[in-house]
Amino acid sequence: MCNEAARRISLGLLRDDWSETGIPLTFPEGPPNMAPLDGFRITDSTVIIRGVDGAAAPAELVTRRWSWPGAHGKPVYNFRSDGRTLTHGRCLIPVDAFYEFTAPADARTRRKTKWAFRLADHDWFCIAGLWRSDAAVGEAFTMLTCPPGADVAPYHSRQVVALGRDLWAAWLDPATPSAELCRPLAAGSFHVEQVA
Repeated sequence: MCNEAARRISLGLLRDDWSETGIPLTFPEGPPNMAPLDGFRITDSTVIIRGVDGAAAPAELVTRRWSWPGAHGKPVYNFRSDGRTLTHGRCLIPVDAFYEFTAPADARTRRKTKWAFRLADHDWFCIAGLWRSDAAVGEAFTMLTCPPGADVAPYHSRQVVALGRDLWAAWLDPATPSAELCRPLAAGSFHVEQVA
């Protein structure tokens, strides 16, 4: 499961590219600190985009924690989308890469091999997520997962739900069935490289 991602895009680039959706983007807490994050991990904070009142309303860019405490104290940082109807608390997590880890090529090494997955045709993309309010940590988000596509399957048995620009507005619209969007991208959608 994805437990690390990167967000190195600037606020200006995010705003420019988001404008293609036709949905106004607001900053209810002021413009966020968009310092580049080569890796953000579980319990770290990063920006999310969430709908306010449905598809026609503005969206808002806020900074929230990745994961909320689960029933047994373990963080809920990934959430299976399979077979679920997800209408409440939808959000988008802007990233330029997510990481997966595999067993080390050299069995004598304990360090796992780290792989970066970047969208092949754009500088950045969004991962579908859900946000909610938690009594212990306040508002937090989780990343949705689905079965792996051809690009991810050699590295992991699950993958995050990556959404291209053409699906951002649809994800924020609770009327769009989540099952239509929570699926892997086509083969060749990701550029995969080993990270040192």
